[in-house]
Amino acid sequence: MDWDKLRVFHAVAEAGSFTHAGENLNLSQSAVSRQISALEESVKVPLFHRHARGLILTEQGELLYRTAHDVFAKLSMAEARIRESKERPSGPLKVTTTVAFGSTWLTPRINEFLERYPEIELSLVLNDEELDLAMREADVAIRMQPPRQADLVQRQLMTLRYHVFASPEYIKQYGIPKTPEDLKDHRLIIYGADARPPVSNVNWMMATAQQFKPDMRPILKLNNIYGIFRATESGLGISALPDYLLPATSNLVRILPELEGPSFDAYFVYPEELRHSKRIAVFRDFLIEEINKGKVKAAAAAAAAANKASSD
Repeated sequence: MDWDKLRVFHAVAEAGSFTHAGENLNLSQSAVSRQISALEESVKVPLFHRHARGLILTEQGELLYRTAHDVFAKLSMAEARIRESKERPSGPLKVTTTVAFGSTWLTPRINEFLERYPEIELSLVLNDEELDLAMREADVAIRMQPPRQADLVQRQLMTLRYHVFASPEYIKQYGIPKTPEDLKDHRLIIYGADARPPVSNVNWMMATAQQFKPDMRPILKLNNIYGIFRATESGLGISALPDYLLPATSNLVRILPELEGPSFDAYFVYPEELRHSKRIAVFRDFLIEEINKGKVKAAAAAAAAANKASSD
């Protein structure tokens, strides 16, 4: 089977149309169409159903696509391993993580990483759905739950915990709860039924308030943790958020420090085949360095707060 035709077929199957595949391959629509027709003629079966809205794979086309996709994924993995033979880390590195973690914790730190390793071509894919690392949809994932896929290496990065936060605007307008019981008199933002949080009892703050007011209702339900963070920043209400969502630029205030929520682990995950990748190793080491910096800052802040309290 002609390799160029197979490459064009794979691109068309991924794109769903001759036009989009041609744009990705830098070929004209007619050239792509001719390649597909020639491939169908050589295998003597139709590979696509043509209709006005695009292309749909036939049963035989699905079979060929799955095989071709596996071949291209293995080739991509082999290319990555060959690149790793160089002494200095270089080449593409695609990292995926959740929208919230990527937007608030990871992205602000990327500039320093790229200044250290300018030869690495970094791509970030922020998606709350898990990408398939085995099929090279990404090289590395930072996940808030242990991976479900087999043949993946996982390293625990850090343990995160939920705390209670409010904005200065909210506190100015509605006051600050002094005890957990006071939550029953406040506007609480919670996670909706469609949310996919890393812990099962994610609405523990609401459960605390309902101990004192069973019929209490939230001011807002949201299925996305980053949405809850932004709603809290706007002054809408009080919410329970994990530590990483508080970047240096956030004005949110931690309240009820004695009230701690559930904890969960963040994992650094990558395919077994990339175990010896220099790019992945330096990225992992960078993350651990940044995490340790955060621990030092948190310890210093806690010590300063304790000293202030004792002097008062």
